[in-house]
Amino acid sequence: MSAQQLLPIAAACLWLVAANLVVMLPSRDNHRSCATILVVIGVPLLGWVTFAFGPVAGVVLMAAGVSVLRWPLMLLGRLRRPWG
Repeated sequence: MSAQQLLPIAAACLWLVAANLVVMLPSRDNHRSCATILVVIGVPLLGWVTFAFGPVAGVVLMAAGVSVLRWPLMLLGRLRRPWG
């Protein structure tokens, strides 16, 4: 594994650790501001890992990110549901 491949994986692992630590902290706004920051950082990171390792690694990383950020996705699903 070259340094060009090690850097995106290391950044993705740091993002996952940071996301898990943020979830454990108490928050007054239900972690909305932290989730927004994590999404803004995570989307380009997901593209970087997908570019470096291919679509399978991108899907695996996306599944890991969704498992951490599941509440913002559930809230977005509630907002988009027209019958809801």
